[in-house]
Amino acid sequence: MPAEEVCDRVSVEDDSKTGPDIPFLLEVREKDKEPWKSVLKRKVVKKCSCSATCAKSLLVDSLPILKWLPRYHFKDWIIGDAMSGLIVGILLVPQSIAYSLLAEQDPIYGIYTSFFASIIYTLLGTSKHISVGMFGVLCLLVGQVVDRELTLAGYPSETNQTALGNIDNSTVPICDRSCYAIMVGATLTFTAGVYQVLMGLLQVGFVSVYLSDSLLSGFATGASLTILTSQIKYFLGLHLPRVQGWGSLIKTWISLLKNLGHTNICDLITSILCFLVLVPTKELNNRLKTKLKAPIPFELFVVIAATLASHFGHFNEKYGSDVAGDIPTGFMPPQLPNWSLIPNIAVDAFSIAIVGFAITVSLSEMFAKKHGYVVDPNQEMYALGFCNIIPSFFRCFTTSAALTKTLVKESTGCQTQLSGLVTALVLLLVLLVIAPLFYSLQKCVLAVIIVVNLRGALWKFADIPKMWHVNHIDTIIWLVTMATSALVNTELGLLVGVLVSAFCVLGQTQCVQVLQLGQAGDREIFEDIASYKGLQTHPGVAVFRYEAPIYYANQALFKKSLYRNVGLDPLKEKARRKKLMKQQQQGGEENKQEMEVSTNVFLLQHTTVHTLVVDCSPVLFLDTAGVNALKEVYKDYKELGVCVLLAQCSTSVIDTLRRGGYYDPKTGTKEIQFHNVGDAISFAQSLMSQNGDCDTVV
Repeated sequence: MPAEEVCDRVSVEDDSKTGPDIPFLLEVREKDKEPWKSVLKRKVVKKCSCSATCAKSLLVDSLPILKWLPRYHFKDWIIGDAMSGLIVGILLVPQSIAYSLLAEQDPIYGIYTSFFASIIYTLLGTSKHISVGMFGVLCLLVGQVVDRELTLAGYPSETNQTALGNIDNSTVPICDRSCYAIMVGATLTFTAGVYQVLMGLLQVGFVSVYLSDSLLSGFATGASLTILTSQIKYFLGLHLPRVQGWGSLIKTWISLLKNLGHTNICDLITSILCFLVLVPTKELNNRLKTKLKAPIPFELFVVIAATLASHFGHFNEKYGSDVAGDIPTGFMPPQLPNWSLIPNIAVDAFSIAIVGFAITVSLSEMFAKKHGYVVDPNQEMYALGFCNIIPSFFRCFTTSAALTKTLVKESTGCQTQLSGLVTALVLLLVLLVIAPLFYSLQKCVLAVIIVVNLRGALWKFADIPKMWHVNHIDTIIWLVTMATSALVNTELGLLVGVLVSAFCVLGQTQCVQVLQLGQAGDREIFEDIASYKGLQTHPGVAVFRYEAPIYYANQALFKKSLYRNVGLDPLKEKARRKKLMKQQQQGGEENKQEMEVSTNVFLLQHTTVHTLVVDCSPVLFLDTAGVNALKEVYKDYKELGVCVLLAQCSTSVIDTLRRGGYYDPKTGTKEIQFHNVGDAISFAQSLMSQNGDCDTVV
């Protein structure tokens, strides 16, 4: 039976008809299509309608504390929450002062930031375990923007002398370097918070899924290298301006090497001693964390000891060591952001908003999954946004979840968000009473605290061989993101990481090859004959599978791979025939005989395969180019006497084929659905009336 006739018989005209050439069919459920206008109207009415129940639900969803606080088990949970809040608060005191240095701010502003963030997240957050406060990467990004704006405003680098800048703020007509620095930081924080709240309103919390773990890890490691480099000058007691622009890491190291001769020996010795104490004690905490009820706050001990040594040793007066300086007590009056700065920092604020949200959501979801509860990404966006907007009026800078403090919080028995209020009380005590006692604390000690807390990210370099063994693509994303963040630009590293991740996903669809399948005995199991032994092929029928969507970017590769695996390229064969026909018309009897011999050879080689079955189960979707590619495959092979059948198409793929005109009775492509490959093979064999034993592929 000619293949053209076989293909014309590919139709089902009567469900009651039975026989070997009629495949099993499922009855399609008719779906009522609602007009888009009525859908839009219904959704608008649902969103805009208001009732007492809706208002109560909205209030509870917006303030999660109203949901969990009435159910609080005081006797069972209060000890764990109080202990974890106290320990995190103690750890936050030195870290808040240290990270202020990284963000180009005075120490008091770091304590303000941690205080307000702890309170606001307790009210608005949905995660029971994460600790929201200062995060090294965000502090680095804030510091870069602050330093750039200070330079543009004409402030001298690394000084606190009073200077007039290009300031447009009626509340502060004359502003020194420190004042302008926190003005820039607060305005940047306000703008980032607005972005996050807007993203929450637009329900775009899903964007976090596009930032993979390898991307975020590479970005954090690259930024950690930049942080490490920026702190070396404090170790050595050098007064160097922060390098701006691309390649800042390399430029900073060059500047450090040129100025090694000006090293402050007092700062260098203090840094070495602090390292020798903090590194082993941190490792000791890690090794004993299962035995200790709470980690020992060695950072606080080092800060107290270093402050006492600096105070009584007069390190600032005798040796010129940089110290934290005056740290006031109490709170300053609220201050509006500097609106004129927003155009300058809008792009920076967006990248900070994305990074902060991605880190917060990834950590909150990780701990929620571990402890068996659910967090709302959009509510997390709101919570983080208001943790930035409200504190920005009180001279604070950007916050997000921090892994180290979150791990401490979880390991010390945290049960609910109430532990954040305990942390805030500890910081309040520091703000009202203790803060001035840190006047003599050397900046090099703060730099050591920052770098020691980076060791987790820096240890990722030791995991590269393991990452490469597990997944090459994730490792490439990690390396590219890390290298770009460190060597080129921190914000650019995040963008490059996203683009590389997207191209890697697209690239995987470009590398897929068509596989020829064989059957495992009599079972309905069809697998790649190149991967498994003992699979059987069926006479006259070749089965292939393409394990990727077929769309505009890979449709040509799909056809090329299919033609190569079939062993017959219809386009080349048609071109060869046309060439022989042309020669026949031009030549004589010899050319005519040559064409007949060539055609006979082709028939001998390919008459054993009369049907191609394409297993479409891995094909997630088709676009117009994909449908056209399948049309071309069907048409080209039909002209050569080979019929093409599609099996195991999903309902969405079938719908796309229908709308794309693949099933068109006018062109001979009648619709028939095969719900498994076996049905397609039986159908093809019954139509050709061919019987025979299976060929086994060894």
